Amino acid sequence: MKANLINDVIQEMLPYLNNAQAERLQMVMQHVLFQYDVVEGDGKGKDSGQSLVELFLSAKRIEGCSEKSLKYYKATIEAMFDDLDKDVKHIVTDDIRGYLTEYQEKKKSSKVTIDNIRRILSSFFSWLEDEDYILKSPVRRIHRVKTGTNIKETYSDEALEFMRDNCTELRDLAMIDMLASTGMRVGEMVLLNRDDIDFNERECIVFGKGSKERVVYFDARTKIHLQNYLESRTDDNHALFVSLKSPHRRLKIGGIEVRLRELGKQLGLQKVHPHKFRRTLATMAIDKGMPIEQLQQLLGHRKIDTTLQYAMVKQSNVKIAHRKYIG
Repeated sequence: MKANLINDVIQEMLPYLNNAQAERLQMVMQHVLFQYDVVEGDGKGKDSGQSLVELFLSAKRIEGCSEKSLKYYKATIEAMFDDLDKDVKHIVTDDIRGYLTEYQEKKKSSKVTIDNIRRILSSFFSWLEDEDYILKSPVRRIHRVKTGTNIKETYSDEALEFMRDNCTELRDLAMIDMLASTGMRVGEMVLLNRDDIDFNERECIVFGKGSKERVVYFDARTKIHLQNYLESRTDDNHALFVSLKSPHRRLKIGGIEVRLRELGKQLGLQKVHPHKFRRTLATMAIDKGMPIEQLQQLLGHRKIDTTLQYAMVKQSNVKIAHRKYIG
């Protein structure tokens, strides 16, 4: 109780003290309160965890975070509060370490998932520290979880052609070509309308994460297949891709994922999903010598490190490069 009381006083005095003064005040209070008994009252602090979470989410919303990301942030932070059942000002590093360890054991979560939780909690507590709600973030000393490097799968040229040759619907053929040639996210594709497509320049504008606009480009084959699909449609829906059956509603992400998964099962192909097309394009672009900065812009990545994670260089080309430059 004494530690919590001292911590609360320090937090309230933060706007008026520098670090050295805050540390001195803490020492003085520990010395003075040593001879006293402290009893906890039933009053509640004005800065409840819930209200601080809402303030944090508002700040992230202003920064441009999507509602999907904000929902994930909220669920992650609130789950931590529910488990620890402590005032935000009293949460320490060992609490967070214990929470992450217990979470991983209970949920059998991967290291990637645990690091995502750590990253979100770090962002939240760092914001609290910057806004002077707490003295120091308890996540500051918890380092990034080493997840290892996994070589993620891409589609081979043969697999892409196999899918194209076995499409029974013009829509599915255009959809596969659009994903394969542009490298756009499936969430970006479902938002496209017919009028968004510039067939003369073979390009279109998509809205990426954080509602950021960027131009993506498609090849001549995609242009032909997309035009054939649009000319075959009899509906008046403005959406670029719609359901095959009436009333021909705009396709959603889940609908495209299910369709591709079904196609993969029919053809005996493993792990057919929209994001794999994006990773394939990135790998192919790097493999053919596209500058990483241009690929970063094409994919709409804020950080170039993200682009590097997508692009997997073929081992055969590493061997050729070694012979050219070193051997």
